[in-house]
Amino acid sequence: MNLLRRGEYHAFEADGAPYVYLVPSAAVFRLDDASVAVLDALGDHDVEPNELVRGLSARFPVADVRATVEDLLNVRAVRLVDKPIEVPVASPPRKRIPLTTLVLNVTSKCNLSCTYCYEYGEDKIVEASRKPRFMNEETARQSVDFMFAEAGDSPMVHLTFFGGETLLNFKVLRSALAYAQERATALGKTVDTSLTTNATLLREEIIDWIVEHDVGVTVSMDGGREQQDKYRVFSNGMGSYDVVLPNIRMLLERHRKRPVGARVTLTKQNLDVESIYRHLRDELGFWEVGFAPVTTSWQRDYAIQEDGFEAMLGQFQRLAHEWLQYALSGRHHGFSNVRDTIEEIHKGMSKAYPCGAGLGLMGVATDGDVALCHRFAGSDTHKIGSVTEGVDRAKQEDFLMRHHIANKTDCSTCWARPICAGGCYHEAHTRYGDSERPNLHYCEWIRRWTNTCLEVYGTLAERRPQYLAQFDA
Repeated sequence: MNLLRRGEYHAFEADGAPYVYLVPSAAVFRLDDASVAVLDALGDHDVEPNELVRGLSARFPVADVRATVEDLLNVRAVRLVDKPIEVPVASPPRKRIPLTTLVLNVTSKCNLSCTYCYEYGEDKIVEASRKPRFMNEETARQSVDFMFAEAGDSPMVHLTFFGGETLLNFKVLRSALAYAQERATALGKTVDTSLTTNATLLREEIIDWIVEHDVGVTVSMDGGREQQDKYRVFSNGMGSYDVVLPNIRMLLERHRKRPVGARVTLTKQNLDVESIYRHLRDELGFWEVGFAPVTTSWQRDYAIQEDGFEAMLGQFQRLAHEWLQYALSGRHHGFSNVRDTIEEIHKGMSKAYPCGAGLGLMGVATDGDVALCHRFAGSDTHKIGSVTEGVDRAKQEDFLMRHHIANKTDCSTCWARPICAGGCYHEAHTRYGDSERPNLHYCEWIRRWTNTCLEVYGTLAERRPQYLAQFDA
């Protein structure tokens, strides 16, 4: 006899309406009264279909209950007990994923000495002395050729310049982009370019180049003077806020072609998310502000502990609900953390991997070695090829097999796994010494944050669905 059982889903409410987030498909499904009644009747036990129909017949027509059960079976909110559960199976992609983003670490040198830096601080994984400190023009050109070769038939590729402090090697940025644009024209493609900088070296010549070539810019900045100068200091201990402030104002005033964002590293001592957002977005005028907890071993003084994650979550939630109010009135807010998650929910993303590292995204070290991403650039352990010899497909496939979510047993029962997929490889390596490990220290945080974003998404779907159309592309 076939019995009915609840499927794998997460229930939540949005704008007073009941919803479920369907884990196997990463779909969001609004429930009507009959659907709520069916799921409530199933509870945590198995029920024979006719018994279920009889139990609800006093409230709903029999035909409606049967149709509801059929609908819930189709979306997998309900399943038949004797039907095998679909479980993720670790396997490489069926076809080669074209490269969409190449990050060039054009220098491993920086003019700041940020205490928490994963590249230079206590958690570094690359021995800088073994690699050239600056990428040369020839390696940059080879990297561009590698990028287009790996991009396949993709009409657009993204070239990102990174460091160290990226602008220390401005000469190579300029020549590399000129060559990339030349090659893109010859190949009938488009190259989108961006860079990350600490803003200490921004000057008129560089901003003119940024504007002329429509280069996207992300500024690494931790807030106001007191927040910025806590860890983002020069080697003599002097804070950097007063140095970067006029440069940022000049950049924001002159670079109007595309939005300029700020990226904030949160530490145990710097968790006033809301005041940081207000300063960077409202006072300085960044188009968007994104926040990330510091990537570090749990023993460090600046590592965020459990109470810190709780404080961070509360502020994230308040900003998320503020973002919702802006969205409902058709205005831009600028809290990129919620926007990015809303986009993933809308697109029904169900990840086998937490990000594109080693797939559609790769990082290049100063000597041309290709790594999983920019955070591993220069690490021999995480090397998967070079720009001259190409990608070692055996290494790439081995990495993808070992890091597939099916091999992360702690994730197998988590309803938030379609969005999270275990979290950042570099953070796992730094925190646990193994990039294959899921980031268990913030599992509950991820679940609660994802629930908040689902509530925001459902409310938009109810009250201003046209706003979500921007994520359809």
